[in-house]
Amino acid sequence: MRFIDRVRFFTQEKINKKEKLALVVYLFIGLLIVFSLIRQAVNRNYFNVLLCTFSLVLITLPLFIESKTRIEFPQTLEIITICFVFAAEILGEISNFYYYIPIWDSILHVTTGCLAAAIGFGAIDLINTHAKRISMTPFFVVAVAFCFSMTIAVFWEFFEFGADVVLRTDMQKDTYINQFSTVNLDDTCSNISVPVNNVGKTQIKDNNGNEIASFDGYLDIGLVDTMKDLFVNMIGAVVFSVYAYLYSRRKDKYKFIENIIIKEKEL
Repeated sequence: MRFIDRVRFFTQEKINKKEKLALVVYLFIGLLIVFSLIRQAVNRNYFNVLLCTFSLVLITLPLFIESKTRIEFPQTLEIITICFVFAAEILGEISNFYYYIPIWDSILHVTTGCLAAAIGFGAIDLINTHAKRISMTPFFVVAVAFCFSMTIAVFWEFFEFGADVVLRTDMQKDTYINQFSTVNLDDTCSNISVPVNNVGKTQIKDNNGNEIASFDGYLDIGLVDTMKDLFVNMIGAVVFSVYAYLYSRRKDKYKFIENIIIKEKEL
């Protein structure tokens, strides 16, 4: 349903409670993002201004897709998507929740795994329903949804790595570790992994020998964070995939899945 239609329905007395809730969430989160955008512009933090603008585009994307296609987003999926964008970009990046709440990033990646799998499941299920020459089994549909979710996660890690290299950001957060193995310390050049244990302190110096930083342990620049993100994304994708498979077998018992999968508009 288009945004203007929701505003019109909001003014009526007999309004569907779910429609009303979705509109309230849209308006509330949208105003918070606009407020954050203005604040970042005043502070001349133009990268965060770009993040806020990107967030506004993302929360309106379901409305745009609904207006241009026959795809309909359930209200629950829309609300979760809007809150997720706000939690990731505004709270996570701009308000630095990733630092203040260490598990914030993991929570978001689990959510991403579920959402991406739900969207993938809904899309392939629509194709399976309307296809005349093919008939995919429930397991195959769920497997495609799972792979779709993991593919989205991989491309996101590509984006983070690209931003870190090109824009000198730190989206792939560093991790302090106390042990690692490397073939670079193999004097025989025989590709033998040399373990390094109980790392006490690391010093970083520039080309002139001046110390830039010193810290306990060794600094892993992104690998641990990337693998952790992919792993927790997989957990979210697996959880949804299990319920999606059960839904495919018993739609009456697991009907709640319909609240988070895209479907075709009723004509």
